[in-house]
Amino acid sequence: MAPSVAEKTALKALTRVASAVVLAPLAIWAVFAGTPYFEVMVVAGGAVLIYEWSAMVGGRPSWLTLGVGYVGLACIAFMWLRGDTESGFLTVTWLFGAVWATDIGAYVFGLSIGGPKLAPKISPKKTWAGLIGGMTCAAACGAAIGYFLAAAPALWGWAAFSAFIGAVSQGGDLFESWVKRRFGLKDSGAIIPGHGGLFDRVDGLLSAILVTALINALLRSNVLLWL
Repeated sequence: MAPSVAEKTALKALTRVASAVVLAPLAIWAVFAGTPYFEVMVVAGGAVLIYEWSAMVGGRPSWLTLGVGYVGLACIAFMWLRGDTESGFLTVTWLFGAVWATDIGAYVFGLSIGGPKLAPKISPKKTWAGLIGGMTCAAACGAAIGYFLAAAPALWGWAAFSAFIGAVSQGGDLFESWVKRRFGLKDSGAIIPGHGGLFDRVDGLLSAILVTALINALLRSNVLLWL
């Protein structure tokens, strides 16, 4: 007997969780270990992302240039944000936490509540409930990180900025969805069971990295120290 839709959904969810259980500790370890392990992870991940992007766009020169620039700049920004300092460790830990919380919140709230679509022509499954739920989870995670890792006296700034970054990460997710739809693809690849390609897993992280790095550059300081 063929599995039901509910069984297929449950199996996919379990596969996603299993993949996350394997990959998340590796990423966290690299962040904690710092140089040179973090840089090795970023460069290796960047190479995979560029390969997946090239496959998505069929090697078209203009699109390939866009992808190499986007991924390359994000990788450089990520290594710059991490650096070899305590504040760099805090920043990257917070970025991972906020983006992962957004992804989980958007998936859970979007699936359980449903409702009006966020961008039906780009990503038919994304809903406003998912966006708001994701931002709420990002705010909660950001406030928790501010409390436990930074001993922040006021947490509203951490919550608000984390919610903003959550929205930014959803924008990055929509950007990749638009590219895939442009080229008639469902996933960027199949390297991660339950998730598709690596790009499908870090699309939101890339945009969050770039925006955070831009704000830090404009402030000439770590934005988290201002919260």
